[in-house]
Amino acid sequence: MEPLQFDIPAIVRQKAPNAHIPGFVLRYLERITHVEQMNRFLRNNPELHGYEFIRKVVAEELNCTASIHGVENIPQTDRPVIFVGNHPLGGLDGMIIAEMIHAHRPLPLRVIVNDLLMFMRPIAELWVPISKLGGQSREYARLYQEAWEQEQDMLTFPAGACSRRQKIDGRWQIQDLEWQKSFVQKAQQLKRDVVPIYFEGHNSRFFYNLAYWRKRLGIKLNIEMLYLVDEMYGANGQHFAVHVLPPIPYTTFDGSRTPKEWAEYVKQIVYANNHTGC
Repeated sequence: MEPLQFDIPAIVRQKAPNAHIPGFVLRYLERITHVEQMNRFLRNNPELHGYEFIRKVVAEELNCTASIHGVENIPQTDRPVIFVGNHPLGGLDGMIIAEMIHAHRPLPLRVIVNDLLMFMRPIAELWVPISKLGGQSREYARLYQEAWEQEQDMLTFPAGACSRRQKIDGRWQIQDLEWQKSFVQKAQQLKRDVVPIYFEGHNSRFFYNLAYWRKRLGIKLNIEMLYLVDEMYGANGQHFAVHVLPPIPYTTFDGSRTPKEWAEYVKQIVYANNHTGC
């Protein structure tokens, strides 16, 4: 059986079947998405999948480490919970947090992600895809609903995108955009406690400058998203700290605030743990 390979032209044809992409653009995409390095890793590790795949990518391919603070806040019951966190890196942080939860929880875990990550087939079984390019398909909507109906934990990044540099209280900070309310609604509906997580980390100055000028120029297409794999490889050798905060009982989310206001409330709890100055 041939090892699974990343194929940028095939991915582009699937995501944008009517678009004509010049060859030089495809070659540039292959370079910034590190296709050669990723395919080499897949060829050398054809047997890996799931959390074993994540551990080896983080520890050996990227040479990254992480420390966990507040591990006692991870519930030890067999009742499903919802993990929510900030999303500073846009990929690597999700893998590190997912592996951490898996190591300390008795239930399976699914992670709500950009559907482009479904092309990472060795770990696609862990993901619940959400389309960021175009509308949500019926199939994705079905998978999303089914995931919540299972007796399993869910990890979601309510901003729906990685953090951006923003001016907050008169100074530039790296922080998530507005958190969406869906996790609050699911907590209310399914009676699931919410466990907030703060991940220390940031992408490169290039990434934030690109995002800033793309927005200033009125370009709606999220161009910087194309560089997230490059950012991941750029994190080679770094150490990250993950802070697990005390669970928030689902009964907290009562009618005194709207779901959107409760989502902002949880976001503020997460960022109150920010001691990095980012």
